[in-house]
Amino acid sequence: MDNTRVNRRARTALALAAGTVLTVTIGQLPAGATAAPAAPHRAAAASVTQHASISTGTSDAASYDDASDADDYYKDADGKTGQALKESLHRIISTTQTGKLTYDQVWDALKDTDQDPDNSANVILLYSGRSQSKEAHGGNPDDWNREHVWAKSHGDFGTDTGPGTDLHHLRPEDVSVNSVRGDKDFDNGGTAVDGAPGSRSDDDSFEPRDAVKGDVARMILYMAVRYDGGDGFADLEPNDKVDNGTQPHIGRLSVLKQWSKQDPPDSFEKHRNQVIFDKYQHNRNPFIDHPEWVDSIW
Repeated sequence: MDNTRVNRRARTALALAAGTVLTVTIGQLPAGATAAPAAPHRAAAASVTQHASISTGTSDAASYDDASDADDYYKDADGKTGQALKESLHRIISTTQTGKLTYDQVWDALKDTDQDPDNSANVILLYSGRSQSKEAHGGNPDDWNREHVWAKSHGDFGTDTGPGTDLHHLRPEDVSVNSVRGDKDFDNGGTAVDGAPGSRSDDDSFEPRDAVKGDVARMILYMAVRYDGGDGFADLEPNDKVDNGTQPHIGRLSVLKQWSKQDPPDSFEKHRNQVIFDKYQHNRNPFIDHPEWVDSIW
C-alpha cells in the first residue's frame, strides 16, 4: 500500500448511525504497538440496552470521507465469487495486517475496541451484554477475560501472536460465562446460561444472545478467510458439525450463515471494525463491510 493510501486511510470516517460520522485522525502504529484508548464514541449506541437491540439491516461497506477509499481497500475482490473471492479477500486482509499484538497487549486493546459508548470506563461483554469496568478483568468468577470466539483449541493455535491474538475474534466476556462456552461449537438450542441472558448451551454447542449472533458468525468467517494454512498456523475452516474437538474446524456453518442474516452489522460492530483497522491491525473484517459476501463464498 503506498503512502497516499495510508495517509488517506488514516482520515477514514465511519458512518455509525443515521447521519453521524466519526472522524479518526491517527497515524499507523508500528507492528505490535498498542495505542491509547480512543475517546468514547457517543454515536455507537445510546445505551447498553439500545446496543442490545441495534440492527441496521444494511449491507453497505463502512462509509469513508473519500468514497473511493472503500472501493480501494477491496478493489482486488471486485466481481469475484466463491473460492476466487475467498482467496482475494485472504490476500487483502493478510497483507494489510501490519499490526500484530502480543496476548498481554490484547487486554488494553479490548478496553478500546469494546468500550461502552455510554461509559468510557467500561467495556461491553459479548455474550452477557453487560457493561463492566475495564479494570475488572482477570481470573475471578465475576471478572472479564479474553474470549476466543474461534476457540483456540480448534486448530491448536494457543495464544501466540497470530490467530491467538487477532482482535477480530477476541472479545471481553465474563469469566464464568466464558467457562460455560469453553471450546464448544456454535448451534441453536440448549439451556439458559446464567449471567448471559438470551444465551443457551448444551453438551456440545453454544448459542449466543440474538443481538450478537451475527457478530459471532462474521468473526468465525473472518478467521476462516484470514488463516488458510500459512503463517505457520492451521487452515481454519467452518463446517456443519458440532463436537469438532481439536480439529481446525468449527460449526455449524449453516447456523452461522443464518445468524449473519438474522443479525446484520450494527453501529457497535462497525465502529469496532474501524478501530481495529485504524489503530491496531490495519486490516478489516470484510463480512462486516460486505455481509452479502458470506453467501458469495459459502
